[in-house]
Amino acid sequence: MTAGATSLSLVRDELFSTMEQTEQQLEQFISERDNGSHLQQAVESLQQIRGTLNLIGLAGAELLAQEILQQATDIPVGAGAERNAQLSALSSGMHVLRRYLETVDLHRQEFPELLLPAINELRQTNAQALLPESFFFSARLDVQRPPLAAKPATQSNRVAEARRMRHMYQVGLLGFLRGDNPQASLKLMARAMQRLDQLYASESRGRLCWLAAAALEACLDGQLLPRQSRKLLFARLDRELKQLFASEQYDAPRSLLKELLYLVALADTQGPLVSSVRGAFGLNSLPFTDHLLEDAYKNLAGPGQGVMRSLSSAIRDELASLKDYLDLIERGAAPADGLSNLHAVMGKLSKTLGMVGLSAAGNALQVQVQLVSVWIEGAAIDPAAMLKLADTVLYVEGVVASLEHGKARPSLPKAPPDDEQLFAVNQLREARIVVIDEAHGGIAMAKRAITAYLESAGDKMHLSNIPVVLHAVRGGLLFIDQPRAAALIDDCAEYIRMHMLEAPQIPSEQMLDTLADALTSLEYFLEGGALLRNEDRAYVLDLAAESVSALGIAG
Repeated sequence: MTAGATSLSLVRDELFSTMEQTEQQLEQFISERDNGSHLQQAVESLQQIRGTLNLIGLAGAELLAQEILQQATDIPVGAGAERNAQLSALSSGMHVLRRYLETVDLHRQEFPELLLPAINELRQTNAQALLPESFFFSARLDVQRPPLAAKPATQSNRVAEARRMRHMYQVGLLGFLRGDNPQASLKLMARAMQRLDQLYASESRGRLCWLAAAALEACLDGQLLPRQSRKLLFARLDRELKQLFASEQYDAPRSLLKELLYLVALADTQGPLVSSVRGAFGLNSLPFTDHLLEDAYKNLAGPGQGVMRSLSSAIRDELASLKDYLDLIERGAAPADGLSNLHAVMGKLSKTLGMVGLSAAGNALQVQVQLVSVWIEGAAIDPAAMLKLADTVLYVEGVVASLEHGKARPSLPKAPPDDEQLFAVNQLREARIVVIDEAHGGIAMAKRAITAYLESAGDKMHLSNIPVVLHAVRGGLLFIDQPRAAALIDDCAEYIRMHMLEAPQIPSEQMLDTLADALTSLEYFLEGGALLRNEDRAYVLDLAAESVSALGIAG
């Protein structure tokens, strides 16, 4: 229980009454924009609300109230359509503030982080800089990493390896920014940053790499959401790497370090890098998780996902009823009014889909409604037509699922694709997915074997079947028309055969790391779904080729 939450109960009734009046005054102004008295009364009420929140010490709520007040003050009497975005953000902010205070009053606990999206929405419409995720987070930023020995490497080699690791990071970052399998992209980014951390571990400028590697580990292990703010953070990190490479006296911006530490604290994980950073900075776990924050904000912001889930659930109930009728009709067990009931349910569902914006699915179902009308009039039920109807129902069911998962409504055809074409496309897709999974598994096995080989001081037994495994991966890649990826896998297998299985000595740790980099890049190519949409992903294979070339093999 916090002091501010306790004090809220003392002013609760008057505060909520003032907020209700403020919302009414704003609504009246939106309806009568030439009546300045409504706006002036709202501004005066907002000043009272902000003062009350300041008095009881609810800092997050006071900040939101201040942003709302500033927004209201900025809107002129007679505001036209150009101010609609500001007025919308104003109303939304008031709604979130009231819901937040109700939650604080109920649970006696403050979570000002919940208010950041509403605050930033107001700041964005007012052309102000957005507040970072770590705004309400505090931590010591002067902690230095205990000195560690960096991996031995000549200056020229280190420069080349650092450049290659930054390229690896950029490839993963590009996938992360695009939303192409964020987890796979983060893995590549984390791999690159961990290698950079090893390169600069003995220098003070390497502290940024240490914290960034820990933050990426936290994002992966804690499955943190790929928010826009985090995409901007990791893009900023890439720009800082360029400066880090250029100067031995580089000192990372404190704001960047704070953001990285916030991600480490937010993810309740125990990875090696996260644990080392938590111990050094004395970070405790936060009283919430990323996903809890997301759910709580959705509850504050209004119906949103909840309404869509309820709508999806209602439509799925209608679909279940429709499928029951189809099953009875197909088995000849339908009651006398079975076709009429089927017709009614389909017609109702078609209209509902149109009303919620899924017009393509509604149109597809409407075509089948006309077919059922013909059956009601006495026409024989054609088995092929019945199958077509069943496919349409499955098609609609898949579209409706997008509502429940909160996805953007897809661009859909006006009718389901041809049955034979759909079957062929699905069969091909399934075959490619199987090949990708097998290839991914083979590469993962090779990486584990290399790690075991190194930990056992060069026991070649761990590698005995790896060339055969990689040869099978190569064959699968050739089968699905990926000759360049197949050639790079073949180069890795050749290196393992010549320099590990047949050589008397273990390769240097640096060369084994480079081999792992090549396999990691190829693994990312597979994890990122490149084989399903590879026309713009040749740059991933360029990254693998760089590592293969560093092994002394022409990639």
